[in-house]
Amino acid sequence: MTTTWWPYARLAASALAVAAIVGQLSTTLSNALASETEWGGHIPTVATNFFSFFTIESNVLAAVALAVGGVWALRQKDAAVTEPGWLSVLLACASTYMIVTGVVYNLLLRGIPLPQGATLPWSNEVLHVVIPIVMLADVLFAPRRRALAWSTVPIGAIFPIVWVVYTLLRANLIVAPATGESWWYPYPFLNPNLPGASYGTVALYVVAIAAVIIAAASFVVWIGRRRDVRTS
Repeated sequence: MTTTWWPYARLAASALAVAAIVGQLSTTLSNALASETEWGGHIPTVATNFFSFFTIESNVLAAVALAVGGVWALRQKDAAVTEPGWLSVLLACASTYMIVTGVVYNLLLRGIPLPQGATLPWSNEVLHVVIPIVMLADVLFAPRRRALAWSTVPIGAIFPIVWVVYTLLRANLIVAPATGESWWYPYPFLNPNLPGASYGTVALYVVAIAAVIIAAASFVVWIGRRRDVRTS
C-alpha cells in the first residue's frame, strides 16, 4: 500500500520544504532591502549568508532527494524493483543531515530568541522539525529502499566537513548584516567571539556534531541494511 502513495508524500514534502525556504528567503531579503545600514542592505552578503546555513543547505538537498525519489518511484512501476544505488546514497545523505539538523536545533538552538520579523515561525518549524521527521520516516518506512555498504557512512561526512571549513574560513571576511560586527557565524556555537567562548569550545562543538553526524549516518545505513539484503 505504501508503494502507491509514498511517492506523492515525498513530492508533497519536497514542495513544502521549497515553500518554507522561499518564504524565509523572501523575508530575509525584504528585511535587507529595508535596512538603513550599508552592511545590512548588502544583498549579495545577505543572500550568501542565507544559503550558508547548514539548515538551509540540508533542506535544499532533502527537497531535491525527495522530489527525485518521488519521480523515480512514479516512473518505475514495478514494486519489486528497489531504488538504484545513487538514489539510495542521495536519500541517505539527505536523511542524515536532516536528522542532525532536527537534533541540533531542538537540543542547542530551540531556546535562543530570534529577532522579531526576521524569522517566519511556520517556515522555522517546517525546516527544523517537519522535514527532519519526514526524512526519518522515509528511512524507517519508505518502500523499495536499497541497503547500502558501510562505506556510505564516511561519504555522508564529506559535506559537513567541507561546510565547517567553509564557515570558519569565511566568518572573519565579512561584516555581519544584522550587527555590523567584523565577523558572521551562522550559529552561536561556532562563534569564538562570544563571552566565554573560544576556538577551543568551537572545536569541541565541531567534534561533538561530527560524532552526531557519524552516528546518524550509521543509523541510516544500519536501518537500510536491515530492510533490504542487497548492498551497493
